[in-house]
Amino acid sequence: MNVIETKQLTKSYMRYKKEAGLKGSIKSLFKREFVKKDAVTQFDLTIKEGEFIGLIGPNGAGKTTLVKMFTGIIAPTSGEISVLGYYPNKLENAFKKQYAVVMGQKSQLFFELTAADTFLLFKELYDIPDDEYKENLEYFIHLFQVSEYLDVQVRTLSLGERMKMELIVALLHNPKLLFLDEPTIGLDAVAQKQIRRFLKEVNETKGTTIVLTSHYMDDIKSLCKRCVVVNNGTKIYDGETNGLFDQYQTHKKVTISLERETSLLLPSSCQVLEESPYKLSFMVEKEQSGQLLRDLLNKYEFSDISIEEDDIGNVVERIYSEKTSNHKHNR
Repeated sequence: MNVIETKQLTKSYMRYKKEAGLKGSIKSLFKREFVKKDAVTQFDLTIKEGEFIGLIGPNGAGKTTLVKMFTGIIAPTSGEISVLGYYPNKLENAFKKQYAVVMGQKSQLFFELTAADTFLLFKELYDIPDDEYKENLEYFIHLFQVSEYLDVQVRTLSLGERMKMELIVALLHNPKLLFLDEPTIGLDAVAQKQIRRFLKEVNETKGTTIVLTSHYMDDIKSLCKRCVVVNNGTKIYDGETNGLFDQYQTHKKVTISLERETSLLLPSSCQVLEESPYKLSFMVEKEQSGQLLRDLLNKYEFSDISIEEDDIGNVVERIYSEKTSNHKHNR
């Protein structure tokens, strides 16, 4: 069964453009100039029941616009869209009860209430039967290990604890479809790992279809077997996550802290990102990283060293450059 299906989905906005200053303001009273902006362009997508999909791309790529159309917040300009068999923008109650949204930077919790009171409020909003509510709440309290936080005000919880409560609120009514927008943003490494583990279990145990947007490599790699890359409102990749990163994640970011003031000699192929007498950050190709680090460790004394995967923005940029180049070549 297809949970989400779109064909040639497009969303365009008209933006008001005005010259700066008083003169421009007066001029705009008599003649306004508008500029058309395509946020999403001819987007084809199919998501099957039970999938865990990563939706990735740089800021402004069109990811949030897509999620807003999937949930009925905004209507498409043209094209076809079906979510759980409904046209989302009709905002039918039967449709709204079958999905949930969790945003890392926006909360649906009531900060002055306790978590337990918030759960009861959402029970009434979604008309959850008593038996189902009790069963689901016990399951998620056990899964997230949050029993000690139920009777304290939400505003006193840590960011990681609040995010667990956000997920419980979203999942209490057994949604078939869950949208997650940066759910691990701002969390420490331990909390991020916990959230990923919980989401994976919910997907596998409950069969919940999940669409995840994130800028964290670990979120996408550890949770999503398939990912869709969006840039400038256009789909530029749709396939296996491992294949994406194997092909396009070509560099690593290395940050070295030095024991004493030292000038490191790096190959010309390395791109220096930050440099000071006691610290150096640079990008190096994956194939060269192992040998280069061995050479540096033999020559210099380090107080610390960290190695990070290439940023999602860089990966998207490489895919976009390749697609653009191929398009021009085919023409």
